[in-house]
Amino acid sequence: MATFSSPPLVFTVTRRKPVLVAPAKPTPYEWKELSDIDDQEALRFQFSAIQFYRRYESSDGNPQGDPARVIREALAKALVFYYPLAGRLREGSGRKLIVECTGEGVLFIEADADVTLDQFGHALRPPYPCLEELLYDVPGSSEILHCPLILIQVTHLKCGGFIFALRVNHTMCDGAGLVQFMNAVAEIARGAQLLSLPPVWQRDLLKARVPPRITCTHIEYDEVTDTKDTIITQEDMAHRSFFFGPSEVNAMRRLVSQHLQAHCTTIELLTACLWRCRTIALQLDPEEDVRMVCIVNARSKFNPPLPAGYYGNAFALPMVVSKAGTICEKHFAYTVELVKKVKASVTEEYMKSVADLMVIKGRPHVTVVRTFIVSVLTRLGFQDVDFGWGKPKYCGPAKGGVDVLPGVVSFYTPFKNSSGDDGIVVPICLPVVAMERFVEELEGFLKFANNCPEVVGPSKVNAKSSCIIKSSA
Repeated sequence: MATFSSPPLVFTVTRRKPVLVAPAKPTPYEWKELSDIDDQEALRFQFSAIQFYRRYESSDGNPQGDPARVIREALAKALVFYYPLAGRLREGSGRKLIVECTGEGVLFIEADADVTLDQFGHALRPPYPCLEELLYDVPGSSEILHCPLILIQVTHLKCGGFIFALRVNHTMCDGAGLVQFMNAVAEIARGAQLLSLPPVWQRDLLKARVPPRITCTHIEYDEVTDTKDTIITQEDMAHRSFFFGPSEVNAMRRLVSQHLQAHCTTIELLTACLWRCRTIALQLDPEEDVRMVCIVNARSKFNPPLPAGYYGNAFALPMVVSKAGTICEKHFAYTVELVKKVKASVTEEYMKSVADLMVIKGRPHVTVVRTFIVSVLTRLGFQDVDFGWGKPKYCGPAKGGVDVLPGVVSFYTPFKNSSGDDGIVVPICLPVVAMERFVEELEGFLKFANNCPEVVGPSKVNAKSSCIIKSSA
C-alpha cells in the first residue's frame, strides 16, 4: 500500500474570462422533468472530475492543435445532442426539478499554468495542489437552480500537456452519464460527426408510480439525530489517498475463508477493510450505530435493462448498519459479509420503491450520521476518454468527498502505480488526529494480513492488536 498527500507544489494559473458555450445549432425549447431518483436531496450538489493529459504529436511531428479550442468547439457540437445540459433547472410543486431547455449553454474557461505535468509527481491523484485554480468556481455558478449545469476548465501546461477539469450538477447525471457525455465531446473532438452512443432522456422510467407505494426497506433515508456531534466538518481536515494493488487485495483475501474468497469481489474486500479501519480511527462509542453505503449502479437491475445511452442518475444508496464495537471487534469476514449483503439488496423493485419514497416523504436526504459512503468508479471509463491527445495520465474525481458531505464519501478510481501495477486509488478525508490513527490501523492490518496463515474455518479479530485468532468452533 502506498499513501499520498499533496506536495508543496506552487504554480500560477492565468485564466481567460469565462464564456458560455451554447449548442452549435438551434435546439428545442421545452421543459423536461427529472426523474424521482434525480431530484432527491442527496444529489442536489455539484460534483467534479479531473483528467491530466500529456503532450501528443501526430506521426508527422506536428502538435494536434490547441486543446482548449478543439474541446470548446466539440462541446458546442455535443450539446446539440445533449441539449438539456445547456438549459437551466427550475423547481416546481412538490420540489420537483424540471430543466428548462433554454440553450443558454455551459460555462467554459481557458487557462495557462506555469508548470509541467511531470512537476506534479505523485500528486496525480487527489487531493491536488491548487485544485481551486484548476477548476475555478465562477462566482454565482454553483447553485442548483437557475445556473449553468456544467463548468469546464481546460488548463494548458508548459510541457504541452493539459488538464481537463469539469463540474456538473449531480441531479442531471451520475458518473456513468457524465462519462457518456465526456466521450461524446471526445468523439467529436477526434472528428466524428455522429455519436456512437446517442443520448437517451426517458427520465419517466425512474419516476414514481401512481399511486406511489414504498415496498422495500430504506434505512438509508431514516431521520437520525446526531446526538454526539459525530458529523465531520471541514475544519482541521486531512486529505490523503491510498493505493491498493494486487498484493494488498491478496492479503485481505487470506483473512477470509476459502468459501468466502470464491464469492467476494475486490471491491467488497476493500470496502470492508476501509470501513473497519475508519471506524477504529474515529474512536466512536462501541454502542453507537455506524453505517455504510455502497453505491450500486442499477442500470442492469431492470428487466429489460435501462436503455443504452440513458445518462440520468440510475444508482441506489443501499445502507447497512452495525454497532461500532462490532465492526471493530468481530472477524474481518463479518464486515465483508455485510458489504456483500447490502450490495445484493438492489433490485428493480428496490429502485421503484426509492422513487416512490421520494414523492411520499418529500425527497429526504440520505442520513450521513456516522456514515461511510463508497462510490466505485473503476468500470465507468474515465480512463478511456480521449480528446485526440491519447488517454489521460490520471482521471477521476477531483477530490475525496464532496462539499456537502466532507469526510463521508470516498471514490474508488483505477490507477497504475510507478511499478506498473494496476490497482485502485482511494481518497480519504478525516480529521487530522483520526487520519493518523487510520493510517496506523490500515498499515497494521495489511502487515498482519501479509503474514497471516490462510483462514480455513471460523475466526475472530482481537480488536486491540488487529490480529486474527482462530476460534475453537
